[in-house]
Amino acid sequence: MFEVIFLQFLNGLDKGAAYALIALGLTLVFGTLGVVNFAHGALFMLGAFCAVTVRMLLTMETVTIDPEKLSPWGAPLEIREPLVQAWFGDFGAVLVNYSVPLSILITIPVMLVIGIALERGIIKHFYKRPHAEQILVTFGLAIVAQEVIKSIFGPNPIPQPMPTDLRGAADIGAWLGMQANVITYPIWRLVYFLFAGVVIGGVFAFLQFTTFGLVVRAGMADRETVGLLGINIDRRFTIMFGLAAVVAGVAGVMYTPLLPPNYHIGMDFLVLSFVVVVVGGMGSLPGAVAAGFMLGILQSFASMNQVKAIFPGIDQIIIYLIAVVILLVRPRGLMGRRGVMET
Repeated sequence: MFEVIFLQFLNGLDKGAAYALIALGLTLVFGTLGVVNFAHGALFMLGAFCAVTVRMLLTMETVTIDPEKLSPWGAPLEIREPLVQAWFGDFGAVLVNYSVPLSILITIPVMLVIGIALERGIIKHFYKRPHAEQILVTFGLAIVAQEVIKSIFGPNPIPQPMPTDLRGAADIGAWLGMQANVITYPIWRLVYFLFAGVVIGGVFAFLQFTTFGLVVRAGMADRETVGLLGINIDRRFTIMFGLAAVVAGVAGVMYTPLLPPNYHIGMDFLVLSFVVVVVGGMGSLPGAVAAGFMLGILQSFASMNQVKAIFPGIDQIIIYLIAVVILLVRPRGLMGRRGVMET
């Protein structure tokens, strides 16, 4: 029984890592700009399709004819191999094998540009508009992004293989001094959890220990006073919007081996992530992360057969039930600022 509970806990951390990463970006945008960004899920999707694009480029094939090898009907055989492998040999094969993690190097600048362009081109015009209008315009942007991706890549999921060295399962039980092969867990899911921890830790460290982050936190608390000090807080908030887009994008890249990306993957995560943000507290970065992992773990345990036998379908609604209870008791969320979401 302990093994089952421990595995469900690991599954919860895996789900919670994805929720926390997307919710972190959402909270950065709301906390700095006060914008409810329903296009944030689309940024997760665009990051995933950055990985798809990079792999497509890396696996473009070159065709050569080998006259020494003949087909059964006597024609020379066509030899197909990825172009980068033909150019760089074994190093090219490594690039193809590690296409997903390598995609991060392309995704970071691409998502930074997309985020800044989105904020400067559209979002900045809605800072002082009602949240309902912000939701409508950003939701419209998400729909447009979905349809563009659908028209380019088609409606079907596109599987992204993980590196061969990171396939299979890790023997967690042996690491803990237990009997071998009692508790095993997919290696890539552990990689994703560790990756999420690094990104989340990096964002918090950036905000906590850099001068830029100090100014941003001051601007989140009192934007007008920071502006009166002669600091261009708007430019810094624009960069934070770009940073939020980068966080969503790299989260999408690393999730592609776990869930083949399609054009509506962003919407699938968006609703859950907004619930996470509201539960954690609108504008609270620690609240978003804590709520993401908490709800991921609860959803994982609710998906156990023993639980579903007693409460059928509970795994589909547990997150929303928790959200309702918390908001009834504490409308500003677990760690939200006083007055946010309260009358």
